Amino acid sequence: QVQLVESGGGSVQAGGSLRLSCAASGYTTSIYYMAWFRQAPGKEREGVAAIRTGRSRTYYADSVEGRFTISQDNAKNTLYLQMVSLKPEDTAMYYCAAMRRKYAVVELASYGYDYWGPGTQVTVSS
Repeated sequence: QVQLVESGGGSVQAGGSLRLSCAASGYTTSIYYMAWFRQAPGKEREGVAAIRTGRSRTYYADSVEGRFTISQDNAKNTLYLQMVSLKPEDTAMYYCAAMRRKYAVVELASYGYDYWGPGTQVTVSS
């Protein structure tokens, strides 16, 4: 089992920045991919960014490419999402997720992920 806990959400004005963190614990050596998803009220959960653990290969949704950066600190078992130039449409609950599958992966599809955190709210005002 793997436990994930997000932190770092909050309220900012458009153009501002936030850094989300996701602390992982448990059997983390079984994880090959980690990702950030978000879900706004009335909308489907959307894959934002993903990373191949240990390889640092990253994947981004078009909507955040160039503004968000996903990274990991293996020593701390922590995943990060640095968000800059935030827009009101970035407002959502952000979730950290982890995947045990190594091959045939769709990095930004939620169905492939095995573990989820409870989420942290990000609100961007105009």
